Amino acid sequence: MRHALTTGLSFGMTSGIITTLGLMVGLHSGTHSRLAVIGGILTIAIADAFSDALGIHISEEAENVHTHRQIWAATLSTFAAKLVFSLTFLVPIFFFDLRTAIVIGIAWGLGILGLTSYGLARRQRTRPWMAIGEHLLIAIVVIVLTHFLGEWIAERFA
Repeated sequence: MRHALTTGLSFGMTSGIITTLGLMVGLHSGTHSRLAVIGGILTIAIADAFSDALGIHISEEAENVHTHRQIWAATLSTFAAKLVFSLTFLVPIFFFDLRTAIVIGIAWGLGILGLTSYGLARRQRTRPWMAIGEHLLIAIVVIVLTHFLGEWIAERFA
């Protein structure tokens, strides 16, 4: 059961951070609209949480080694983690101007991802800085690409 919960929580949290950061940054650079960013976060928190949970559910079933209870534990923990972590990015948007909120969101997401990567590496007895660097690099690539994609969309379609 612990494996199922760990799988769901780690996948849901990571997906929640990366997906929400990419969406926020892309929508901000493309629209500069608080409403668009809030709507995007809420949409990701609900629709993508269900999608990721179903993906984990089917993946765990396909392995054909987990019990029905373990599969549902992974499914529900994925959904909860994705939903909760995605929604945390709304907090700075409610209290700061949008540009500042985006910067805070990026710092929050990278910080949580870095801490999680550190904990994972320690549990696996590997070099924490390698895991942290690898995971943060992927997140930063997503942030940069979605920023420029948002700008490109704004230039082409606005």
